[in-house]
Amino acid sequence: MVPQSGLDYIVAMIDALKKLIEAAKSAKPSPEHREEQRRSFVYGNTHFENALITREMVDREAEKLARDEK
Repeated sequence: MVPQSGLDYIVAMIDALKKLIEAAKSAKPSPEHREEQRRSFVYGNTHFENALITREMVDREAEKLARDEK
């Protein structure tokens, strides 16, 4: 059994987590932040399959794609 003070701590943490989740639902990331997240996702997934992939390679290719779109 969890001591009462431990239970209070858990309840407080759950309440704080619920508030953070609600705040995250309404957060609007900037275009720069979305691009940063996109590149991080690409790096994580490609590096997992091929350890030779670097963040610099992902950045370089993303910049090329951005130039080609213009």
